[in-house]
Amino acid sequence: MTKEELMRKAIELSKENVANGGGPFGAVIAKDGEIIATGVNRVTASCDPTAHAEVSAIRAAAAQLGTFNLSGYEIYTSCEPCPMCLGAIYWARLDKMYYGNNKTDAKNIGFDDSFIYDELELKPADRKLPSEVLLHNEAIKAFEEWAEKEDKVEY
Repeated sequence: MTKEELMRKAIELSKENVANGGGPFGAVIAKDGEIIATGVNRVTASCDPTAHAEVSAIRAAAAQLGTFNLSGYEIYTSCEPCPMCLGAIYWARLDKMYYGNNKTDAKNIGFDDSFIYDELELKPADRKLPSEVLLHNEAIKAFEEWAEKEDKVEY
């Protein structure tokens, strides 16, 4: 399939998902024009705030391929990803991302992620979500063990 055909599939998935009671988002992960996995937004259907189309497609691709490293693959998503999905795309090491709608288009229909982008720019103490460091001296021990582990699988 061409890039355009793969994007049309992501768009088709987003439209089908709206018809099925989900959000207007779809994603496709492909390599060399072949679809490996797809995903749609199922936040409300599955009561899972992380069930965005891109995350769902990444989970499906990783399960299908038996790896967390999706280097060599591309993602086609019907909309510019939110901060969570963008982070997941980077962590999955996808080679390239294509998107249809942008974050302003999403904001215009009620999917406004700008507050998260704004929050990320702030120091933790200045964010709207109260947070504090707790039991750092105990928590750091797991990091020390990880740093010393010789047979770890780095990711």
